[in-house]
Amino acid sequence: MDNIQAISVFDGRYSRYTLALKEIFSEYGLIKRRVFVEIQWLKFLFNELGFESVSPEDIQRIDSIYDTFDAVSANAVKAIEKETNHDVKAVEYFIKQQLSEAGMGHLKEWVHFGCTSDDINNTAYALMIKSGRALLAEDAAELIAKIEDLAKQYKGVPMMSRTHGQPATPTTVGKEMVNFAWRLRVELTNFQLLYVQGKMNGASGNFNAHQFVYPEINWIEASEKFISIYLGLTPILYTTQINPNNYLSDILHNMIRIASTVIDLDRDMWGYISLGYFKQKSIPGEVGSSTMPHKVNPIDFENSEGNMGMAIALMEHLAVKLLNSRFQRDLTDSTVLRNLGAVWGYMVIGFKSILKGLGKVSVNQEAIGADLEANPELLAEAIQTAMRVYKEENPYEKLKSLTRGRRISMDDIGEFVDTLENVPQTVKLRMKELTVSKYTGVAEELVDHYLSKIKQP
Repeated sequence: MDNIQAISVFDGRYSRYTLALKEIFSEYGLIKRRVFVEIQWLKFLFNELGFESVSPEDIQRIDSIYDTFDAVSANAVKAIEKETNHDVKAVEYFIKQQLSEAGMGHLKEWVHFGCTSDDINNTAYALMIKSGRALLAEDAAELIAKIEDLAKQYKGVPMMSRTHGQPATPTTVGKEMVNFAWRLRVELTNFQLLYVQGKMNGASGNFNAHQFVYPEINWIEASEKFISIYLGLTPILYTTQINPNNYLSDILHNMIRIASTVIDLDRDMWGYISLGYFKQKSIPGEVGSSTMPHKVNPIDFENSEGNMGMAIALMEHLAVKLLNSRFQRDLTDSTVLRNLGAVWGYMVIGFKSILKGLGKVSVNQEAIGADLEANPELLAEAIQTAMRVYKEENPYEKLKSLTRGRRISMDDIGEFVDTLENVPQTVKLRMKELTVSKYTGVAEELVDHYLSKIKQP
């Protein structure tokens, strides 16, 4: 009953897609990373700043608080939170209890030393983002690889393109796939290169308490060392009480571009299927319509488009809202950040759906070929361009008069070519021999060029 009664699609209908996100973006995932940050900070105080003399065995026992942290531990933290009504303070008390039980009660007041809640929260969320980014990058890479496979498979299949929805200069199926693969590769590269930043600098970002009790320590250097080495994040020094989240806004805007590019592909695939350019595999037992038994609907592409759209809506709000906080802090970021899991959830569902859709399609060469053959007027571009080279009078206007808004035949084109006065006979012959299916420029070469750049086997 748990799944069927779930309010969220991530825990209900699409739980099979989002299972891997639970360890990262759930309440458990957040608490566990808070514990990690607190433990790392405690070790830093001892190992790097020498606040207490601790043995290797003590460090092992401290590490075990995080290493053994599980759902039972997280529920223990939540039980403390019911009393404190403060989630980060509950983590602090939990760790202190664990230290006392391990015979290290004399160390417990170093837990959360000099920290404000967001020192723990912002770094915990940054660690979540880092893990989530790796997971999302895998899905994006899988999609790109699938698109590249289709590009390689169909690089030489000519296809009539459509600009403004109208017949236009031919391309190849593979070249259209490459266009999307390249766009997504660029965004994925940027996505993986963006900084994930954390701050550890106290209640108003100035190390006030730290400096008061230990003025001899260079707290700027200490903070940088802790953030970069102990947490594996990029340090940020210039903050209020909270991380300004510029890095997160960068990442979300990058994700918006990825999601929007996927939607563009979803819509094109939907359109190509509607035109008959792609056939979909019929799955035994699957129903396309409750009343029309013949239908095989492009539901995977529609599902992907819808979920990517939901992700974009959330990301647009988060990317802007998280840059704003009244004075040195307010709590509006706290409730908003808890929706990062939903962002990732919609993105993951979108990726899984389009991958499923692409795995069920194949090119319908008969339909594509029929469209090419039915539109010889597409050759007007080539002919009028050659007429310009050989200085025929009013080349564009003459072809416009011949072709615009009307169907013509190859015979019509041949008769027109015969009227040309300046074009050499050899070129006229090439014009007459040209067919729409052969008029694809260097589309195949562009596919090969792209694949060679990414070392496609």
